[in-house]
Amino acid sequence: MTAPLRLALADDQALVRRGLRALLEQLGGLEVAVEAEDGAALLAALQQTRVDVLVSDVRMPRHSGIEVVRALRARGDYTPAILLTTFDDAALLQGAVQAGAQGFLLKDAAPEELKAAILRVAAGETLLAPQSLQAARRGAPAAPADQGTPAHLTERELAVLRLVAGGYSNKEIGRALGISDGTVKNHLTEILYKLEARDRTHAVLKAIGARLL
Repeated sequence: MTAPLRLALADDQALVRRGLRALLEQLGGLEVAVEAEDGAALLAALQQTRVDVLVSDVRMPRHSGIEVVRALRARGDYTPAILLTTFDDAALLQGAVQAGAQGFLLKDAAPEELKAAILRVAAGETLLAPQSLQAARRGAPAAPADQGTPAHLTERELAVLRLVAGGYSNKEIGRALGISDGTVKNHLTEILYKLEARDRTHAVLKAIGARLL
């Protein structure tokens, strides 16, 4: 039998935290090993207890979720992190990804959606919720004038990038578009080159800023 994924769960509202814990554990395959009421308590707990995935509210006292992820990365802890927020805010999405979070979801997501996100980031994927991507597209600042003409992506490359932004794996992208895994990789290589991006997440952020998505 596969061991459950161990989670750290942080939210400054006790009722929300306990309700979320109950919902996740009822779904099976997940175990909350750490609970914290603020960012400082979460950072301290994670020095003592190993977890597979961190699920944290963005807005918390004594270090926000974004500050927690940034601090973890600074001390060499790369535990996958999903940040939750009530607000569909482009700045929060960009801040979360820049800090090193692998996932960003709205709190009104269904428990099954959150579990699916947890499983994905535990497997090494990145998940940007589509509704948050829409907010980012509306609210992201336009690229500065001195950056010149935005990179030109083909329709197929844009289709691949939209699926990347939705958190889909190469295999899932290939299945959705009817192309092979190798072709997906080739498209991603071209996308990274055109956007001068270091990885998939950076490419999505640059595309949002350039109004390509």
